Amino acid sequence: MTEEQPPETLDTTAQALPEANMPPEIRHSTCPLDCPSTCALEVEKLDRFTIGRIRGAPANSYTAGTVCAKVARYAELLHHPGRLKEPLQRIGAKGDGAFRPISWDAALDEVGEAFLRAEQRYGAEAVWPYYFAGTMGLLMRDGINRLRNAKGYSLFHTTICVNMAWLGFEAGTGKLRGVDPREMAKSDLVVIWGTNAAATQVNVMHHAIQARKDRGAKIVVIDPYLNATARQADMHLCLRPGSDGALACAVMHALFRDGHADWDYMERHADAPHELEAHLKSRDPEWAAAITGLDVEEIEAFAAMVGATKRSYFRLGFGFTRSRNGPVNMHAALSIPTVSGAWQYEGGGAFKNNEGIYPWDKTLIEGLDVKDPSVRMLDQSRIGAILTGDRRDLGDGPPVTALLIQNTNPMVVAPDLNQVHAGFARQDLFTCVHEQLMTESAKMADIVLPATAFLEHGDIYQGGGHPHIQLAPKVVEPPGEARDNHFVICEIARRVGAQHRGFEMSGDEILAATLGASGFPDPASLEEMRWLDCRPAFEEAHYLNGFAHGDGKFHFRPDWHNFAAAAWTTAGCSHGRADATGMPEFPDHWAVIEETSAELPFRLVTAPARNFLNTTFTEAPTSRRREGRPSVLIHPSDAAGLGIADGQRVRLANRRGEVTLHAEMFSGLQPGVLVVEGIWPNDAFEGGIGINALTGADPVRPIGGAAFHDNAVSLAPAGGK
Repeated sequence: MTEEQPPETLDTTAQALPEANMPPEIRHSTCPLDCPSTCALEVEKLDRFTIGRIRGAPANSYTAGTVCAKVARYAELLHHPGRLKEPLQRIGAKGDGAFRPISWDAALDEVGEAFLRAEQRYGAEAVWPYYFAGTMGLLMRDGINRLRNAKGYSLFHTTICVNMAWLGFEAGTGKLRGVDPREMAKSDLVVIWGTNAAATQVNVMHHAIQARKDRGAKIVVIDPYLNATARQADMHLCLRPGSDGALACAVMHALFRDGHADWDYMERHADAPHELEAHLKSRDPEWAAAITGLDVEEIEAFAAMVGATKRSYFRLGFGFTRSRNGPVNMHAALSIPTVSGAWQYEGGGAFKNNEGIYPWDKTLIEGLDVKDPSVRMLDQSRIGAILTGDRRDLGDGPPVTALLIQNTNPMVVAPDLNQVHAGFARQDLFTCVHEQLMTESAKMADIVLPATAFLEHGDIYQGGGHPHIQLAPKVVEPPGEARDNHFVICEIARRVGAQHRGFEMSGDEILAATLGASGFPDPASLEEMRWLDCRPAFEEAHYLNGFAHGDGKFHFRPDWHNFAAAAWTTAGCSHGRADATGMPEFPDHWAVIEETSAELPFRLVTAPARNFLNTTFTEAPTSRRREGRPSVLIHPSDAAGLGIADGQRVRLANRRGEVTLHAEMFSGLQPGVLVVEGIWPNDAFEGGIGINALTGADPVRPIGGAAFHDNAVSLAPAGGK
């Protein structure tokens, strides 16, 4: 597992198929997967249907020739023998996997008729198009919303991935943008907080290590366990899950105490620095040590590094969005470079995501011109509760009786899986899944449609972890009868009477029109350029001309309620409600995590695996082989206390469910903390249900989100190996 695996962060040579006799044609593309790196790629095209190696594009200043080992092996997925090649209709019981081939026309007719039946009986809100970021292409990911908006189907609140971290960042800066991530290479201190970049965003490590080589920069990693990124750090702060805010407060306390707070900067650029200093008087390293489990000396050493280093770059990750106090923790960590004044310097400041720099006009892609904000919005993370009829989610509206699923696998990735599985098993629920492989969600479908992979259609991509947009043209032909998302959406629209000009246009026409409406070059020009650097000016990226709040200040004291309420308006929903009950006025430790108890004495983190990306690559043979089997990392002292041996079967449980997997002794975490890496398929576990059976779906304040790493569980030996 983790300790035995060789480093793979720069692996660009993996190949699933033998090379052709002739030199391969090199085509340019973009990684479409749910990762902020959105790497620029060079793809070996062997023939009309076949690819060889995939490498990172060396000419791209962010990708810089690197790509993760998973994507380097993408040929294993593209040419997987299990690729779906024709539409299928269920003929057995739900979940049995019994299907028969059916024509595209017949399959789409079935879908259209089912949607119309649902609408006629209950109204349009009974249909819920469900999707997420299995592809990050703007057309193939977001085009499903054009069907939703044209018909008045239930709206979709995307809460599984980003809510808490993004909102916490915006609460401080006013906008989701930050210092150019390439500036990490010009930093003297790179703080990687809440992301295992060596496994999930390899380019972050490339630029951080470049700073170490060129400038002697130090790398600090803050994470609840000794993962692949922490192993490459000069300092690893192995804190308790959910205690990040306490650490941030103690660091700022020390900055004020030791004269490292930049008062001149704060007086000009922050809203309440004196009040913050007073608030932090009682948040010293001793206070934080009791909450975080860190030594006082560790906290003091980190604070001294930040105080002595003007060019301190805080790379804040998705870990903040996995905890019930995530928004507050993110805001607290973000406040550190504001207290130190690091924003003023090249290679200093903070970054989370660049979503806020792109001036997209997605009216045509998403049908925003026909969106009705009064239509109810359903929470993606609450799919189990929604499908089992919870009135807290459905309100006074109808049940959901028809689903269209693209780019996601909720039967595995959604929280509170037992409830999700019960919902999908409803006999009155019609489900259509458009997929590349027979996933667990596809097995529960009434109609399964074969989908193209990213190299088999064209799309536009924007970088979250960098400032580029990229056009990725089609490279190879799809297998069998696989069709892209745009085709499916348009064909369903025709059958259910949905009206919008986007349904009458080809994908290429929509991409061209969207680029033009957004002020970007035309497709041919963008393809020739390969990518367009949309970086803001230095002064804007560093907020030197003012932060993006109305007063131009960084907000140490965010108005959580009003700020969150405004997010609903931005999302185009007229009925969203913010709940900021109990959220602290200033950065703090917000004690709302799922605390341990005598009954549930362990904190469980379900961290990303090196060789999987959510459930993508769980079907790839090399990825499965390298990950081995589902296992739980246990501190040896905890294992000894429970009589658990290395490799033994153990049971994790809480009120939501239980899973059985294998123990792995691991000293790189605190006692009382457990880590399970990767979202393994359900069938990899005894009992046929995966790790998210233990994950809660209760919405995180102030606007929802699922806290995937915030679980209290019991641990017991299950006997056997």
